[in-house]
Amino acid sequence: MNRKDEHLHNARSQQLKTMPNDFDEVRLVASSFPKAGSSTNKVDLTTNFGELTLTSPFYLNAMTGGSALASSLNERLGIISRELDLMLALGSLSAGLKDPELLESYRIARKINPQGFIWLNLSADSSVEKVLRGVDALQANGVQLHLNLPQELVMPEGDRNFNDWLSNIALIQEQLNLPVLVKETGFGMSPQTLALLAEAGVEYVDVSGRGGTNFIAIENARRVQHEYRYLTDYGLSTVESLLNVAAVPHSFKVTASGGIRQPIDMVKALMLGADATAIAGTLLPTLMKEDGLPATLALLQGYQEQLRHLYVLLGVTTTAELKGLPLLFSEKINNYQQQLPKFLPSDS
Repeated sequence: MNRKDEHLHNARSQQLKTMPNDFDEVRLVASSFPKAGSSTNKVDLTTNFGELTLTSPFYLNAMTGGSALASSLNERLGIISRELDLMLALGSLSAGLKDPELLESYRIARKINPQGFIWLNLSADSSVEKVLRGVDALQANGVQLHLNLPQELVMPEGDRNFNDWLSNIALIQEQLNLPVLVKETGFGMSPQTLALLAEAGVEYVDVSGRGGTNFIAIENARRVQHEYRYLTDYGLSTVESLLNVAAVPHSFKVTASGGIRQPIDMVKALMLGADATAIAGTLLPTLMKEDGLPATLALLQGYQEQLRHLYVLLGVTTTAELKGLPLLFSEKINNYQQQLPKFLPSDS
């Protein structure tokens, strides 16, 4: 089976299981009275994300590309992003740039949604020339540079030699006249990582924490001996990563992804300080069904309606008003917050 297809099937299988998720360790503070004059019709889901404006506080994050199955899913994602006016990130384009025959599995989304905002996705060690070729191939509006060190090390055929990703990110930003977003791949971001990104002048960050698709588990399943099982719970959760963001001086805009399963997780992430949220793996069980297109459209339309209800529940009419609203934390999260100061960079 194609490696990309293995990833898809394994990621889908993970979503069918109950996995630990720190959003369950965060609770909303109940209110018995509606805000005077509140109405779901008055809720505006439009969300400012730096220089970008989103029609909803979530977008479709990188999933796949590079196979016939991936092409079918990207075709569906292109239609969904067009019909619901959602920003879309495609899967890593490395395979498409190595083999031009695979490019169509990514380009299909752009052909279907010529006016939509589409992120190119490549590794943070990609050359400027490679990024520019990718932008041209997809007519991309922005570039996601992903950080996936644990995945590469566990992947049987992964990289073993690494250049200076941070300086490369800075070089790409300098040479590119497009938004650049630095994205983790499900392992979260420490205070040190966030401080380095802030120092490098990164404008957009996706903390992508533990709780969603687990690429260590996916790559370990592809190993004969499955010897990296002990790293399955490696990384920081999305909740922990957002607490780290709040503790580190920065000017970048933040996406929360990794374990965003439902609208209430989106709302909690926004209350924790995220500027936007993104979903990927949670859609796969629906997206990959025979009737996946209409079912996923209905699912996401339901998310938008539920978000309006949740905004009214919390007494707000805009996404911006969610930031900083009070939340209740479990002992587990409180314990993390108590330990957080010892992980902060000395100048934070």
